[in-house]
Amino acid sequence: MLTCLLLIASNFVNIFGSKLISGLQIVPPQVKYGINPDAFNSHGNEYFSNYVQYNDDDEGFIWEKSGLYEGDIMTYSNEIRNGILNETLRWPNATIPFYIEEDHFSDDELLVIMSAMLEYHEKTCLRFKPYNSKDENWVVVTGNREGCWSSVGMQNEGGQQLNVNSPKCVKKGTVIHEFLHAAGFAHQHSSSNRDDYIEIVWENILDGHESNFKKYNKSIVTDYGTSYDYESIMHYSRKAFSKNGNDTIIPLRNVTQLGQRDKFSLNDVYKLNRMYNASCHKPETESKERESNTDFESTIKWFETLFN
Repeated sequence: MLTCLLLIASNFVNIFGSKLISGLQIVPPQVKYGINPDAFNSHGNEYFSNYVQYNDDDEGFIWEKSGLYEGDIMTYSNEIRNGILNETLRWPNATIPFYIEEDHFSDDELLVIMSAMLEYHEKTCLRFKPYNSKDENWVVVTGNREGCWSSVGMQNEGGQQLNVNSPKCVKKGTVIHEFLHAAGFAHQHSSSNRDDYIEIVWENILDGHESNFKKYNKSIVTDYGTSYDYESIMHYSRKAFSKNGNDTIIPLRNVTQLGQRDKFSLNDVYKLNRMYNASCHKPETESKERESNTDFESTIKWFETLFN
């Protein structure tokens, strides 16, 4: 059944997808804000091999494995940029201009990226629009570098890179996760009140990666009045950055899992809509959890409308 669905998806994208993108996308100037070799080298090296060895059966999340700050956050060297409360890092009109390097992805992978973007349009106030020459800032979606990573928020540097390495990172939940970084969200475990909800087991953390577990203070981040979200797609797994296979994060409440790699949690949607509420008129009642009933063809037809 899965093989049949992928064949159908490929046929749809061949008709509507990659030809559409190639014909309608305006090529932006070269990205100024992307992979930083110094930042990568300082955080990567010995741990980055875990990305290469990662498979979907692993307990952790692939975005923890990319060797950057907190696993998948691109920064200028050791500078921490968290856009939760810094409005200069938010995208005007709750809209992210994008350009997809279609040559980096297969037709099926392009469909996955489209589907993740559609999830934002269905459940949140954030919108995507194709890059045009009038845009001052934009996101370039690439897949040719190792790892899954993004900067946090709009960097005001023109183009900024969001990388979902093909094929390992091109999963719907991973794309959603990285776009949440680009929208302005850090990881849930770095919340200022996290010590009331989780215990960090420092002795189990890989040497040199303790900074991945530091907290942001309340002047930098906010939870928008919600409770700590164990189910957030932005939460680390239990064994994130473990050097010995033991838990690095232990929940202090009776929960069955930490984080997940599939979809928005209810609080993910609520907080994103609150962040951009000045530019968004989507009723909060529309943000309730529901299963998407879109099929391959309707996803691609929706994507076409972005170019109209």
